[in-house]
Amino acid sequence: MSGQIEGRIPVLEALRAGREVNKLLVARGAREGSIREVIGVARDAGVIIQEVDKARLDTLAEGRNHQGVIAMVAAHTYAEVDDILAKAAAAGEDPLILILDGIEDPQNLGSLLRTADAVGAHGLIIPERRAAGLTETVAKVSAGAVEYVPVARVTNIGRTLEELKEKGLWVVGTHQDGRQLYHEAKLAGPLAVVIGSEGKGIGRLVAEKCDFMVRLPMLGHVTSLNAAVAGAILVYEIRRQRDLGAAPKG
Repeated sequence: MSGQIEGRIPVLEALRAGREVNKLLVARGAREGSIREVIGVARDAGVIIQEVDKARLDTLAEGRNHQGVIAMVAAHTYAEVDDILAKAAAAGEDPLILILDGIEDPQNLGSLLRTADAVGAHGLIIPERRAAGLTETVAKVSAGAVEYVPVARVTNIGRTLEELKEKGLWVVGTHQDGRQLYHEAKLAGPLAVVIGSEGKGIGRLVAEKCDFMVRLPMLGHVTSLNAAVAGAILVYEIRRQRDLGAAPKG
C-alpha cells in the first residue's frame, strides 16, 4: 500500500528524514521559493522527479492545498512501544510518551504529533480501533513531525499503561475534577501522559490506570478544551519542569 504527502514543508521533512519516496510530482514550471529546495534535496536522494500539469496535482490532492508538490511514498509504518522506550534510553532521558485515548480527529492527531516533536517527547501511543491513524492528512497537519516521532498502535490502552507502569513510568491524565491544577503537580521523571478523546475525554477504564489526574483552569462558559490544545498545554508544562530540573543550581 502506498500514499502521498502533499505540501512543501511536509515533503521536505519527509525527504530530510530519509523517508522512502517513490516519486516526486512537481507542478510544471514551478521553481520558485522552497520548491527549489525540495527538488534539490530529492535529487540528492536519487528520487525520481516528474513535472506534471497542476490539474493532475489538484486531482490527486482532492481539493487540499498541495502547494505545487506531491511525494508518492510508501505507507507509514508504526513503531513498537519498546522502540519508543529505546529512543528515550538512547538519548539518556526519562521517557515522555503521549497516550491518545480515542482521538478520532486527524487534525488533532497531526497537531499532537507536531507538539510532541516540539517538546522532545519520545513517541505517541494510539489504540488500533475507534481512533485516527497515520493518514496523509495527519502527516500534512503534523508539518513533517510524523517523520520524527514514532507512533505505536496497541490493542488495549489500559494494558499498555500497566506495562509502562511496571517499567517505572508514572501515568498522568487530565480531567476537570482533577485534584491538582496542572502547573501545581510534580511532572518530573518518566511520564506517560493520557489525552482523552474530543467528546468523551478519558475513558473510565483508562482513567482507573492513571496514577493521578490534573485539571486545567476553565474560567469561561465551556467546560473543556480542544484535545490538541489541552495536550499541548500539559506537555509544555512538563517540558518547563524538566528544563528547570536540568538547570544548574545556584
